[in-house]
Amino acid sequence: MITHLSGKLVYKSPTSIVVECGGVGYLVNVSLHTYARLPNEENILIYTFLHVREDVQALYGFMEMFEREVFMKLISVSGIGTNTARTMLSSLSPEQVVQAITSEDVEVLKSVKGIGVKTAQRLIIDLKDKFSDVGETDKIILPSNNTHKEEALSALETLGYKRKQSSRVVRKILLEHKDATAETIIKLALKKL
Repeated sequence: MITHLSGKLVYKSPTSIVVECGGVGYLVNVSLHTYARLPNEENILIYTFLHVREDVQALYGFMEMFEREVFMKLISVSGIGTNTARTMLSSLSPEQVVQAITSEDVEVLKSVKGIGVKTAQRLIIDLKDKFSDVGETDKIILPSNNTHKEEALSALETLGYKRKQSSRVVRKILLEHKDATAETIIKLALKKL
């Protein structure tokens, strides 16, 4: 699998770019989210996913590894192809997609062209638990200004709780109590663990 390309950006449009690497130009399909983050410099590094079917080989590119993770989770759902996943990531940011799925917000998912009620529900059922292990989920769902989260997680780990389990509980607490102190987070987490 081609995991990334590092080279000269020779062409860009809202749906695709061409990256020249070693004299070869690679056509890379991109979402509007990635297009908006393309640097103005000539040389770029873009993370990729190679989609192979019997009739097509297509590269999809992402400026952030997190967006690629979300894309790959989306296409793992029956009925969601690469174009639908790209449309989702063009209509919503990766953070919004994860937030909508983890909070079971069917209306937000339905706002994407081509996603109906049944598809939105299937996305929620199939991916709600899977997004707990996506690399930057904590960063997405939680407010970035909450400095108490790490302190609480470290304390819970010291008390003998597994970090992954604690992280899920703390994430839920912070969704309900965005400005909670570390002490409050720990007390609430101990009740739920």
